[in-house]
Amino acid sequence: MNFTLKQLEYFRALATLGNFGRAAAACHISQPALSVQIRSLEAALGGPLIERQSRLSVLTPLGREVLGRVDDILRQAKLLEATARAQVGLAGTLNLGLIPTVAPYLLPGVLAALRSRDISLRVEVREAQTEVLLADLRKGALDAAVMALPSGEAGMAETPLFEDRFLLAGSAERMAGPMVTRPTELTRTPLMLLEDGHCLTDQALEVCQRDRTQAGIHTGASSLATLSRLVEAGFGMTLMPEIAARTELDAAPGLRLHRFATPEPARQIGLVRRAETPGGGWVTQLAETLKEVGEGMTERTRRLL
Repeated sequence: MNFTLKQLEYFRALATLGNFGRAAAACHISQPALSVQIRSLEAALGGPLIERQSRLSVLTPLGREVLGRVDDILRQAKLLEATARAQVGLAGTLNLGLIPTVAPYLLPGVLAALRSRDISLRVEVREAQTEVLLADLRKGALDAAVMALPSGEAGMAETPLFEDRFLLAGSAERMAGPMVTRPTELTRTPLMLLEDGHCLTDQALEVCQRDRTQAGIHTGASSLATLSRLVEAGFGMTLMPEIAARTELDAAPGLRLHRFATPEPARQIGLVRRAETPGGGWVTQLAETLKEVGEGMTERTRRLL
């Protein structure tokens, strides 16, 4: 019996998506190449895994049995890789996830810092909401993920990185009114927030002591960039993380930001990995890099505002 972990990953994608075209796109290979790999896997396992229909691929009994074991096999392989990497530090391929309200701001500096240490390091980035990243961590598709803490997920180890404080963002006209010193004072102000699923939306509602069903709560923006344009145009106010402030100010010059009174509302950004992944080694190196870049960004924002 001779098959590869990559073939198992291709089979999992095909079983999940149910279609060779979608699975090939998700795996970043051509559809004929995916078909060849699946047939090789079937030959190695001694039977068909997929009933090939015109549009839908249905699992055979053998395929269902194999699928039930694939996640554990791939997770154990990732654990073995992480154990080996812990002995030599950052090397090879690093699968890193980040939430959307962190990724576009933190990632450029982090990638530059990692490449300056080792230009041979390959970083595969996954940007997704918290629940998706946690699911990818559980099944071994990610080595680690950057998100707001606590993750609330059992079986995960968390390393705090830096504090990301919230700023009040609005148009010049809206910010010309009485100064808001606490998030809880935004009771009569239209509050613009990201669509459901973003942890930043839940955090903003919590610090403002507002409920998403109340009048004046508008959720639907898919990114902080979109949210900034809506707020700049005067549709309402929002809470802007420090890490995003400089980028969004440059892109939306009509935006106005100011700080809340102390203690300022904030979120804790951290690095999350499976608890069984050994600490030290690459985990420590990655955490140090993320912390250095993140703290540098928030410090520059604090000097500006």
